[in-house]
Amino acid sequence: MTAADDAPASEPAPEPPLLRNRDFLLFVLCRTANSMGVHALTVAVGWHVYQITGNPVDLGLIGLAQFLPALTLFLVAGMVADRFERRGIVIICNVVHVTAVAMLIWLFRAETVSVAAVLAVLVLHGAARSFFHTTTQAILPNLVSKQVFPRAVAFASSANKGAQLLGPAIGGLVIAWLDKGAYTAILIAFVVSGLAAAAIGRRIKVQAPEPFGLETVIGGFHYVWRNKTVLGAISIDLMAVMFGGVMGLLPVFASDILHVGPDGLGLMRATPGAGSLIVGLILTQIPPPGRMGPALFISVAIFGLSIVVFSLSTWFWLSIAALAVYGAADMISVYVRQTLVQIATPDHMRGRVSAINSVSINASNELGDFRAGIMAGGLGSVGAVLVGGVVTVGIAAAWCKMFPTIRRVNRLDEAM
Repeated sequence: MTAADDAPASEPAPEPPLLRNRDFLLFVLCRTANSMGVHALTVAVGWHVYQITGNPVDLGLIGLAQFLPALTLFLVAGMVADRFERRGIVIICNVVHVTAVAMLIWLFRAETVSVAAVLAVLVLHGAARSFFHTTTQAILPNLVSKQVFPRAVAFASSANKGAQLLGPAIGGLVIAWLDKGAYTAILIAFVVSGLAAAAIGRRIKVQAPEPFGLETVIGGFHYVWRNKTVLGAISIDLMAVMFGGVMGLLPVFASDILHVGPDGLGLMRATPGAGSLIVGLILTQIPPPGRMGPALFISVAIFGLSIVVFSLSTWFWLSIAALAVYGAADMISVYVRQTLVQIATPDHMRGRVSAINSVSINASNELGDFRAGIMAGGLGSVGAVLVGGVVTVGIAAAWCKMFPTIRRVNRLDEAM
């Protein structure tokens, strides 16, 4: 027997630290560049369409054109993410984004711009967003281990929040400098996103997909309903944001209650994102903490209380502080929810469950603004926001009682 025979079997190489995981960093670059492009494009199109028509209804149609594809295609997007190579889907989505921006460049160079044609292009753009969001949610667990997944969620969410803050600001600056040349810069952002996806070394495809059929298409709903951890995590976000949404009424508070004008409104809109970003960066630097199940319900309750404070405040800086807490609490909720949903879902179901999660997030924001606007018509803006905050605190308490499996979760990297 030789010395080589006595040597222990070689163990797999340890996973590289998160910030030295090449595929993970490329994924973050892909998603961040795409998010910046999406937000900058929304600002640019809104500005140029309004300059052409002067009709605020067109601004609502711009949002609707981008949201409707997500609502109508989410089942298809989830099915595609569970049946095809996920990296390739992300690349194709960015190719569609680039094509859509190129079409907008051509449309805005015409002497007479057809708003209907612009909206049609935005529907195409929105369809690509639907597939991109669903697929990128499903990809992250394929790139990192379960042990570092909570930190990966915090890092990726922080980068995304930064993109949501910088995208509109950069879009506004580029419009000021380049006018319609802004679309070339936006096109470059989508090219960067696509190239980053193409550079990811790992092929990401679910092995042995289920046979195609109606049961497979709606399998995500069945799985979410049966898995109470996933059901609780998705539904608490839907309900809390639907009742706790305040962003749609910020112009009323800035103009009529706090009397701070458009500059104050801009700061108010940016503050929740800044609060989220700060907390997200902190979460990337610490090991996964304990008692994260209870932390989800506590963060939603704090989210609701911050809304109550904001609704009653007549002092601008107290309102800013409340909005910062609002964003910080939301980031903790995102950190726990996204980790629970992805870890608790098997890989062959992750696309369909991610699609339900994505449309739930998007729908809750839209429905939250709608709910606040309708209630403001009867109760006034302060009353509508106050009631929403109180109901959100009640939701946190009710969901804590209804979903004991979440309440018992300790460390997220040991949750499942």
